[in-house]
Amino acid sequence: MTENSPETIMGMEAEKGRWVLVIPGMLINLCLGTIYSWSVFVAPLTEYFRKDLGLAVTANDVLLPFSVFLLFFAITMAFAGKYIEKYGPRNVTIVGGILTGLGWLLASFATSVPMLYVLYGVVGGIGVGIAYGVPVAVAARWFPDRRGLAVGLTLLGFGFSAFFTANIASYLIGAYGVMTTFRIFGIAFVILTVLLALPLKFPPAGWKPAGWTPPAPAAGRAVTCELRREEMVKTSSFYALWACYFIGCLAGLMAVGIAKPVGSDIGIEAGLATILVGVFAIFNGFGRPVFGSLTDRLTPRNTAMLSFVLIAAVSVLMWQVPAVPVYLLAFVVLWGCLGGWLAIAPTACGSYFGTCDYPRCYGVLFLAYGAGAIAGPQLAGFIKTSTGSYLGVFPYVAVLAAIGFVIAFALLKPPKVSPENIAK
Repeated sequence: MTENSPETIMGMEAEKGRWVLVIPGMLINLCLGTIYSWSVFVAPLTEYFRKDLGLAVTANDVLLPFSVFLLFFAITMAFAGKYIEKYGPRNVTIVGGILTGLGWLLASFATSVPMLYVLYGVVGGIGVGIAYGVPVAVAARWFPDRRGLAVGLTLLGFGFSAFFTANIASYLIGAYGVMTTFRIFGIAFVILTVLLALPLKFPPAGWKPAGWTPPAPAAGRAVTCELRREEMVKTSSFYALWACYFIGCLAGLMAVGIAKPVGSDIGIEAGLATILVGVFAIFNGFGRPVFGSLTDRLTPRNTAMLSFVLIAAVSVLMWQVPAVPVYLLAFVVLWGCLGGWLAIAPTACGSYFGTCDYPRCYGVLFLAYGAGAIAGPQLAGFIKTSTGSYLGVFPYVAVLAAIGFVIAFALLKPPKVSPENIAK
């Protein structure tokens, strides 16, 4: 089908109907993002294993499935992209959603923490890794003109998930117990993701919004190169983007993971500190469409530099003036910028390398998030042990942000591409 052929979505013209596709993508991510509510399950699971099963289990043991989940989530993302192209977004989302639900459902039958690693961390993580990239790829294809905003709105659900699902989980655990809560979530996720996947589809080849003309490339460069993954990884632009994405996630996750203990350290009551974490999650969610829209307007390079300036500024403030007002400002910005990088990176991926092989390209790029998710909390824990205070994390975050700024300024730009290397 050519770009001038009529195309409809749910009976609407594509220019209008494509906005409808953002909604199921957002809701799918709301389900997938429940992983960020894991802290709600830690204490009830610890008590269950100790009292009901008589096992010697610590809270740290029960935190590990979270890391296993994120690890398999990131690794699977790198390999799942080609199947989105081969089998289509609807089918891949259904498979990923079913596996995600099974991860939660099977976790309810775990009789040891190692079983939880496999049933929840491996199965659930693979499921999210399969499904997560699909709504992003769909939004990137349907919105070449407003890619950052559309991707950011789609990912809004993942960022907001903890705000909603943590409260739901807390209620269900109190009413029915932790293992029954796992079963309820598992069944609900299977049903919801299957239904929400049904309208997902890619636009036909050559489609573009009526009246929209792609921006002209700069001399010697291509704004949309349409590179395949094998060609993308040969460009310096890929490594610059990967490094910036890694630093943005590393700095953000170092700070995000210590939001509550830092609040307690500076005198905020524990209950209020917990509430504030939920508030910060809202900014994490809104950071995605805000920074996505900024990426559309300012270019990925300028938006990346802006995020690093904000991260460095509030980190220095938090380091030098650890007061409650500074804490509130700092963590609003840090959570917002972390969410922002989950919109900047996929938008830049589409802008720099095109959408012909987008799922596989972004899958490799997403490994930067996985590396940051693993290294960030570990580094924060090491700094706390070394310095005796979580406040010692902030000068390191500031330095990381400064390094990210330099990389973005010097290297983050569309790649130079020879005509013979552009995918047709």
